[in-house]
Amino acid sequence: MKLYFAPDACSLAPHIVLRELALPFTLIRVNNRSKRCADGEDFYRINPKGYVAALQLDDGNVITEGPAIVQYLADLRPECRLAPPPTAFERVRLQEWLNFITSEIHAGAAPLFNDALPDGAKTLLRDKLRRRLGYIAQALAPQTYLLGTHFSVADAYLFTVLRWMARFEISLSEWPPLQHYVARIAGRASVCAALEAEAASEEVK
Repeated sequence: MKLYFAPDACSLAPHIVLRELALPFTLIRVNNRSKRCADGEDFYRINPKGYVAALQLDDGNVITEGPAIVQYLADLRPECRLAPPPTAFERVRLQEWLNFITSEIHAGAAPLFNDALPDGAKTLLRDKLRRRLGYIAQALAPQTYLLGTHFSVADAYLFTVLRWMARFEISLSEWPPLQHYVARIAGRASVCAALEAEAASEEVK
């Protein structure tokens, strides 16, 4: 398998999952501006949408969209318990969280990467994000992970997008459950290895 990624992007989530599952894969860095890959390929040929993450399987099929990728990966090694079985009701809870993260946190934060966005719009977006973060903090207060006691693919995704908040002048210290949650996940071996590998990758022109 090949994982196409960009540092500090949402592709960190499937990268973490791949390492949690100890699956063999090749990491290929993408320049988000030029859409060139480290192996010289045009990224649009891999993913016509033009954004990471993209997972190319050994048979040539490509999966895009983080929530789809991480669920596919989790089902390859169900014994690792990164996702409930597809027929279990708890799988619905996992999908609830994945959808909430992608629509309310990921999509809600994405416009803030645009430095040209007017200050008034930034304030409105930050206020909405704070309300959503408050909801997640309340859900995490009595438990270790989003689904309870077990780390799941949803936690890999949430950790990834929560790392962006400092850039948007949103301090997780406002919500101690979130602050502790991020610190706890940051210590996982898979997370440390993924961050180290991405930091060591060479920039693509």
